[in-house]
Amino acid sequence: MNIQTVSVLGGGAWGTALALTCARAGRKVTLWEFDAGNAEHLIDKRESQFLPGVKLDKAIAVTRDAGQAARADVVLAVVPAQALRAVATAFAPLLAPGTPLVACAKGIEHGTHKFMTEVVAECAPRAQPAILSGPSFAADVARGMPTAVTIAASEDALARALAQALNSGSFRPYHSTDVRGVEIGGAAKNVLAIAAGIVTGRGLGASASAALTTRGFAELSRFGKACGARTETMMGLSGLGDLILTCSTPQSRNFSCGVALGKGEKPAMAAHGKLAEGIFTAPVLMEMARARNVDMPITAAVAAVLSETMSVDEAIESLLTRPLRSE
Repeated sequence: MNIQTVSVLGGGAWGTALALTCARAGRKVTLWEFDAGNAEHLIDKRESQFLPGVKLDKAIAVTRDAGQAARADVVLAVVPAQALRAVATAFAPLLAPGTPLVACAKGIEHGTHKFMTEVVAECAPRAQPAILSGPSFAADVARGMPTAVTIAASEDALARALAQALNSGSFRPYHSTDVRGVEIGGAAKNVLAIAAGIVTGRGLGASASAALTTRGFAELSRFGKACGARTETMMGLSGLGDLILTCSTPQSRNFSCGVALGKGEKPAMAAHGKLAEGIFTAPVLMEMARARNVDMPITAAVAAVLSETMSVDEAIESLLTRPLRSE
């Protein structure tokens, strides 16, 4: 598959970062932005208002024309998980048959319990679904700092072609056919990052943080196994790698949300107006875990705190007083 043109749907921080990466990889890039104000800013200033000081490459064309954006060899959907259905539906009739549509959000759809590639397959049946995930912050990627991610598709040839097309040297995609495993890692780690943030916000110490991340990974792995994910995927960039990154720094919006919760802020205000996908994913992940009889106590505690059915202190106590068991 010869990939020369790439369209990025979404002009936020992550969309801008991926557009810059594709331009560095030598692709002709179109950046589509729905919001008129943000699109105007990108066109006039050639700079993202979400990434101050980061200039757009001259090879990136910014547009609000969906038809123009759909005419690409590959389309990256860089929109929030709960908005993917609307965007995929809108672009479905505009895409040429067989166009790879790569979901770049980390989450699970509310109500349907569908993963991102399932949403793509349902809403844009002529497209080829794929997923991009891994330990990456938009600011790092936009500035060309070394980053490795995973890109997965059901067909190995497609996954390899996508990895090759997005490889810019500093941005290194590994390819996989374990689509579900990659999606689970990206979605679950956001919930666990909120838990890690709560530990930090409550001042529980480095030992507690290490224990939380380790036991959180055990939960992620159990859920992945129940959904048919491969062990090596859970241990890889999109699983353990992303979990380590997201659970360790305030750069993570989910971690920062957890810190705010740990300091006593209400769930409705803890994200401080920023998108923290873990807030939406926690209750859905918990429902899916119960349906599969998978024990996920940390996830359950986060969901309870977010729904305000349990206080932070009660959630911590519920974890510490669980029956002792073998590791």
